[in-house]
Amino acid sequence: MSATDTKRLLRRHFRHAGLVAGAVLLAGAGIAFAKDFAWPDGDQVAALLKARLPKTEITKVDCARIGGLCEVVAGSNLFYVDTSARYLVIGRVYDMESRQDLTAARLLELNPAMLLGGAAQAKSSDGEDLAAPTVASPAAAARDERMRARPDRILSLASLPKSGAIVWGAASGPTVTVFSDFSCPYCKALSSVLAELNVRVVERPISILGTRALSERVYCAKDPARALRRAYAGDTLEPASCNTSGLDANEQFATANGIAGTPVIVRSDGAMIEGFRPKEALAAWLKGAR
Repeated sequence: MSATDTKRLLRRHFRHAGLVAGAVLLAGAGIAFAKDFAWPDGDQVAALLKARLPKTEITKVDCARIGGLCEVVAGSNLFYVDTSARYLVIGRVYDMESRQDLTAARLLELNPAMLLGGAAQAKSSDGEDLAAPTVASPAAAARDERMRARPDRILSLASLPKSGAIVWGAASGPTVTVFSDFSCPYCKALSSVLAELNVRVVERPISILGTRALSERVYCAKDPARALRRAYAGDTLEPASCNTSGLDANEQFATANGIAGTPVIVRSDGAMIEGFRPKEALAAWLKGAR
């Protein structure tokens, strides 16, 4: 296939599918083609998107950040469209090679002083929410915390074995259990907050982002607590092996209880909240344990 034919096929694919498979075609097109390929113009996509969502104020459209997708910033909202602005994608985008949540990293970049709670959000042209909670200020998050920690949000940990956990923090402090993924930026931020509180942390890794191998290196390390800190810092950990049936139990428990994101925080009384919380809100919530 000639370079011209390849480019024609790629344009057709972007126009009708416009998603991740476009990256595969890019990889197979060769170095010469990669050099003369121009990413779709963000302004053009923004104009197409404006026609479909006339009431949405588009801040910026970037089609070069993620192959096959255009990142759309609309105020505090972040979502994605294909280059025809026909298909709208709401949620998180993960880089499997760098093991990074690109959406979370971008939201933190856009809103460094704000709390990121859940997936990215978008609104339809009539103002209807299309996704999970939007970015909220710490004050709003603290105000909403009482609602999110209602008595009926209880998660019993009784079926979990003692194995599968990495225990760190204040040995004599109140216990808090965290289901985490070492490639999750929210989990990294939460671990920094918990380190400032007088709590005993029982951290149970689960592989949300395909990071089971990293979990095993942390869990099987000679000093798991230190390895945990290194993992969150992005250090490369030495291979290690041990009985990982406890990690299997974590995964099975997460699946059985509908845990599909991290972090999930569980108090000693079983009350559960999902997502990162700032220090003040988290400290107040932990004091509410019965």
